[in-house]
Amino acid sequence: MRLAGKVAVVTGSGRGGGLGEAIARRLAAEGATVVISDIGGSKDAATPDDMIGGTAEMQAIAASLPNASTFVCDVRDPGQVRALAAHAVAAHGSLDIWVNNAGIGYILKPLLEVSPADWRAVIDVNLSGAFYGLQAAAEIMIAQGTGGRIVNIASQAAKSGFPHAQAYTASKHGLVGLARSAAVELGAFGITVNNVCPNHVTTGLGAWQNAHFAELQGVSVAEYLQRMAARIPLGRPGLPEDTAKAVAFLCSDEAVYITGESMNVSGGEETH
Repeated sequence: MRLAGKVAVVTGSGRGGGLGEAIARRLAAEGATVVISDIGGSKDAATPDDMIGGTAEMQAIAASLPNASTFVCDVRDPGQVRALAAHAVAAHGSLDIWVNNAGIGYILKPLLEVSPADWRAVIDVNLSGAFYGLQAAAEIMIAQGTGGRIVNIASQAAKSGFPHAQAYTASKHGLVGLARSAAVELGAFGITVNNVCPNHVTTGLGAWQNAHFAELQGVSVAEYLQRMAARIPLGRPGLPEDTAKAVAFLCSDEAVYITGESMNVSGGEETH
């Protein structure tokens, strides 16, 4: 119960079986009160219903956790993000942990086929959305005067390049710089800012990515996964729980002297 008495917001946590849900569940298991947040429903072509957390899913996840609440938020809108932060305080009394997990990882195209709209959609959610969350959380944490923990879910793509993922890779690399810069400014207030960088995790989105890249390489999904496992020293792709445990650690007092870092959780596949 390392996080007892803490209030945490996890963006992009309303999709069943997703990475955000796993993070929320781990934080709750460690004692935190959690706000489940997601976009709630499709808003445009960049946010299809089968790739986002719907309102019903959000409510079901929250209902299975102790003292959790839900809040619909499109992280592309800084006003909605500030309202999400305010909800945590109004509903639960404080804001101690903020996890920027919302992301788009399903707009994957060859370089010359990426449209300006594709580029904007990914950057707006993955990088700008994380900045809005960091800013809104930091404002409240500074006012509270008790420190805080901000964690961005980056990716192995924050360290290495991948085909068909130009905007995604750029956005995740951007989170490395964002955390480093924010950590310098917020350290004086006892607020740490870190990234967690998982390798591939087969969530619902991950399964879609498996099929996409298997087809691109002309192999079966099973063979694609075998090749992936073969290049990972620990012999398997990541699990949602692997990332969730790393997040919980960075949110705990045990990580009080860690900030500005981008922690690999990749089974040894990413080593820099």
